[in-house]
Amino acid sequence: MNVKRLISHASVTLAAVMFVAVPGAYAQADLPENIRVPDGHKMAMKTVGVGEITYECKEKANAPGQMEWFFVGPKAQLNDTNGKQVGTYFGPPATWQALDGSKVTGTQLAVAPAGAGNLPYQLVKANPAEGKGAMSGVSYIQRVALKGGVAPSSECSAVNKGQRQVVPYQADYIFWASR
Repeated sequence: MNVKRLISHASVTLAAVMFVAVPGAYAQADLPENIRVPDGHKMAMKTVGVGEITYECKEKANAPGQMEWFFVGPKAQLNDTNGKQVGTYFGPPATWQALDGSKVTGTQLAVAPAGAGNLPYQLVKANPAEGKGAMSGVSYIQRVALKGGVAPSSECSAVNKGQRQVVPYQADYIFWASR
């Protein structure tokens, strides 16, 4: 078997393994109503994102002289439920990319508080996937089970304007497809 054929076979196998539905439905009833996935969808893939979010100290828009930590972007490794990397998450724009090269971007529909010190829960409507593979057919993405990721608690002032800080975070990203 030549290397090209072996790589192609491995990619198809990875996509199939990644897109196998996780047993049982993710407990939508336990989530805030505004971030629940609409009826008519099934869980396609569950991943654990482990990474970091970058913030920059900037002047607030329309508030001269007032400073604030602004979100710059995320960078995370997406792992399956066994801890094996299956993709990456980065942005902007928010992009979820499988190791097979398929990827989706999306539009945030809703957020809800997820506890002090944690990013909010999030519901995203996925744009059509680019490339064939694990992200093909994804219609919604939920961010749940959050740990960390909020803006730094350190001072943001004119003295450190332009300074960037990286904050660790973890979140489950649940990918949904139409039934």
